[in-house]
Amino acid sequence: MTRNVSDEKKALRNSIRAKVAQLPADYCQKADAAIRAYVLSLLEYQQARRIFCYAGTASEIQTLPLIGQMLSDGKEVGVPYCISLGNMEVRQIRSLSDLKPGRYGILAPGDDCPVMAADTIDLGLIPCCTCNKKGQRLGFGGGFYDIYLHDSHFTRAILCREQIMTEVIPMEGHDEWMDIVISETGIVRISRQG
Repeated sequence: MTRNVSDEKKALRNSIRAKVAQLPADYCQKADAAIRAYVLSLLEYQQARRIFCYAGTASEIQTLPLIGQMLSDGKEVGVPYCISLGNMEVRQIRSLSDLKPGRYGILAPGDDCPVMAADTIDLGLIPCCTCNKKGQRLGFGGGFYDIYLHDSHFTRAILCREQIMTEVIPMEGHDEWMDIVISETGIVRISRQG
């Protein structure tokens, strides 16, 4: 009996979550610091005026230092704001203090932060459960990013620790591809196929 793609994704998410739980804290700290440095080295970062970046949860890449650096560098920074299941927008923050625990316990901009329209964003830094170096991404199952990214035109850079990357990612027609994959081992650029 063959499993459908949805079941394959669920099984892979469970496998990756178990792997993440076993990652040594010192590895995560070093990997995250290297990933942040690679982001800052991107030409796309240096040229960007408006950047979209997620606020990493405890198990994700720690992006708050990166967001702080972006603000220091004079970038306009947008952070996801969940409206309802599968529906999010990006809201501009002026400082890290604009971030408060939101839906699902994830740091999010306050209600008073202005919406940052997708067509004004130059670079998006995208989270994942896992990804591969072909630009395929497995999210966490809510559909937020695939829906948001569907009609976007900004450069998409996915951030992922090398030790949780997976060569085979089950993909469906609605799954969005990335332009750049950044891990602690470097930057991989992709000609987007999705």
